[in-house]
Amino acid sequence: MVLKLSEMPSGGDGPTPPDATDFVFIRHGETQWNREHRFQGQSNPPLNDTGLWQAGQLAARLAAAAPGRLLSSDLRRAVQTAEPLGRHWSVAIEVVPGLREQHFGDLEGWTVQQVQQDRPDLWVRWLTQDADFALPGGAESQRQFSSRVLAAVAELAQRHAGTRLTVVTHGGVLDMLWRAAHGLPVSGLRQCEIPNTGLNHLQWRAGRLSVQRWADAAHLGDQPSLVPGAKSPDTQASGVET
Repeated sequence: MVLKLSEMPSGGDGPTPPDATDFVFIRHGETQWNREHRFQGQSNPPLNDTGLWQAGQLAARLAAAAPGRLLSSDLRRAVQTAEPLGRHWSVAIEVVPGLREQHFGDLEGWTVQQVQQDRPDLWVRWLTQDADFALPGGAESQRQFSSRVLAAVAELAQRHAGTRLTVVTHGGVLDMLWRAAHGLPVSGLRQCEIPNTGLNHLQWRAGRLSVQRWADAAHLGDQPSLVPGAKSPDTQASGVET
């Protein structure tokens, strides 16, 4: 089941306790590969016009917030999403390679339709979302990916205790964080909504993540939570982070 923003608690806006680290994780804006339902992974396409608009809306929403540390995956679509906010806050963007998207190996750049038609065997295996299955060509399994993401977040939390970090990253990364916070296995289909440039507030405390707010995309106005051109629910549920 996909949880809607209205079903999530709205807390988490107060000061960060000294023994905790607050994170505002943000999925990057839309790319053309999103519209085309391509496996994006660690390939490096830029934001499209919609994605640039989303990044601007995000920056306008957060511009009045107290400036803080601004971090990003080192992939271009994430850095481009962070840049308008960095200008508003007059802060440098700190890149964190450990928060890159999952590596999809040989399927990066393929559309879902191409995989279904030309490699139905891989598509069937992919849909199982087996924790230890890795696509050919040097891809990461879900378990490897989750371990990398959680290690990067743990290191940031320990290094920046008592502060709030704003981090632009990817849908797959957010999926792994949602699973960790809810004690869910890394196998299986995605169970959460992850809109482009949505705000996701998590807190790290005593070695555990908790969700304070999720999928807040109010800055996108009247657009639905899955914004125009983003993945359809079926594609999102399959775990294809494009």
